[in-house]
Amino acid sequence: MPRPLPDAVGPDGRGGITVELVQRLLAQQFPRWAGLPVRPVPADGWDNRTYRLGDDLLVRLPSAAGYAAAVAKEDRWLRRLAPGLPLRVPEPVATGRPGAGYPWSWSVRRWIPGRPVLGTSPADPVTFARDLAAFLRALRALDPAEGPAPGAHCFHRGGPPAFYDAEVRAALDSLGATVDGDACRAVWASALASSWTGPPVWFHGDVAVGNLLLDDEGVLSAVLDFGTCGVGDPACDLVVTWTLLRDEARAAFRAGVGLDDATWARARGWALWKALIVLAGDATDAAGNRGVVAEVLADHARS
Repeated sequence: MPRPLPDAVGPDGRGGITVELVQRLLAQQFPRWAGLPVRPVPADGWDNRTYRLGDDLLVRLPSAAGYAAAVAKEDRWLRRLAPGLPLRVPEPVATGRPGAGYPWSWSVRRWIPGRPVLGTSPADPVTFARDLAAFLRALRALDPAEGPAPGAHCFHRGGPPAFYDAEVRAALDSLGATVDGDACRAVWASALASSWTGPPVWFHGDVAVGNLLLDDEGVLSAVLDFGTCGVGDPACDLVVTWTLLRDEARAAFRAGVGLDDATWARARGWALWKALIVLAGDATDAAGNRGVVAEVLADHARS
């Protein structure tokens, strides 16, 4: 995991990034926006720090070196991808350069209104699942020519889950009897037993609750954070099945996505990998990650 900037004092200072830093960067590089109010967004992510700029813009700054390459990637590809997608995605407006003591590129984007699914619920979970599936189908249908192949820029999402084999095995050894190791190993073996045999397709790479926006009616309206996007195996985009969706919504998503059983097996592997390494390394949301493991194991048993 990339090392973040040192913490700074202040409620908006996570990762050493503050309102004052954003204001200095704007004043130096984009003085036309320097007079606009800057305020942190209520729900922020780990990879980037986001600040609302006036009413119509936002400023987004990577929190560590490992996330910095995503700025140029998103600025390039979002303009190409957006016209073919059925939901709003981030719209780059300007790219900032290192300055004012901040070491990486950063971006100014259009503000997209809405509430993240994190902390709230869609009005109709089945409709939400169908809309999300339709978005991912549309993404896969876009021209992959020259798109970024899996690698460090996307933490190897879109490639074979086998890249994380050592991490999964180490996590299972660390967790011991606190998880069903035999069942987890069976899921993982199934995930490693196949590979994507079709042509490379676009994947988002981080279809998570914090990156899915609902409008005022509780309908899915936007998909954020393409920092881990690329062209390869779309299995990694199905993890939301076990982290968010339940019952009829899960079935609707699976039907709507339209991928084969082998891809779903790899998707279970991606979900299991993330839940296990978080459980092994951090007690934060242990109950939630144990729930993901349980859902994945149950789904595998039914497959």
